Amino acid sequence: MNSFSDGASVRAACRAGSFMGPTAGLAPGFVQANLVMLPRDWAEDFLQFCQKNPRPCPLLEITEPGNPVPRKVAAGADLRTDLPRYRIWQDGELIAEPTEICDWWRDDFVAFLLGCSFTFEDALMQAGIPLRHLEQNVNVPMYRTRLPCEPAGRFRGPLVVSMRPLTLAQAARAREICAAFPLAHGEPIQVGDPASLGIADLSQPDYGDPVEIRPGEVPVFWACGVTPQAVLLEARPPLAITHAPGHMFVTDWREFPQDNPVSP
Repeated sequence: MNSFSDGASVRAACRAGSFMGPTAGLAPGFVQANLVMLPRDWAEDFLQFCQKNPRPCPLLEITEPGNPVPRKVAAGADLRTDLPRYRIWQDGELIAEPTEICDWWRDDFVAFLLGCSFTFEDALMQAGIPLRHLEQNVNVPMYRTRLPCEPAGRFRGPLVVSMRPLTLAQAARAREICAAFPLAHGEPIQVGDPASLGIADLSQPDYGDPVEIRPGEVPVFWACGVTPQAVLLEARPPLAITHAPGHMFVTDWREFPQDNPVSP
């Protein structure tokens, strides 16, 4: 399934246009990241939103205005070309899903890279915990919840979660493992009881694909870096660019720094 040995090979395939799919399971052990690009005059509000909501929006790096090259997580990469698929948002409306964004790039764009739960999946599999979306070769299911994020400036909206079905014993072990990945959303926010999150039907995810839940399994939910996309619908910036859900930026990091690399 995985023909990519590291983040650089994934990014090169994206830049060449030869890979356009979800990145779950690719380059095992390499940190993956969500992407949000905003005009400079919206960036301060979004930074505050991330700082108030570190579970769905753990900050890895913020680029300088007008610079598409991250300095820390993948020096020499290009955020305009090195993801498999993007989303273009205009006044809060999704208008396009291109595979590169050079024609959309603006000199005042600030890019935010946020931690992603795909990062800890290799550790889960090494511990013998199955991941159904990888077994079924589909994108991980993601759901808008009725839990509100902490508002900041012009940004407010619901928490989005990703879901992986596990047994209760597997969920307990996953909690232990994921607690060591706070910059990849950390441990699950909930085990079971989707109705309390406002999720009526697990077979109808808001993003990604449905997966089978087998007898003896319960849905396990993690905070998700697609949360900013739900928030953009309400904030309605004139132009914003994100990754397409599940189509992440794969970095050169093999592990996270001890402390959050982005200073307040």
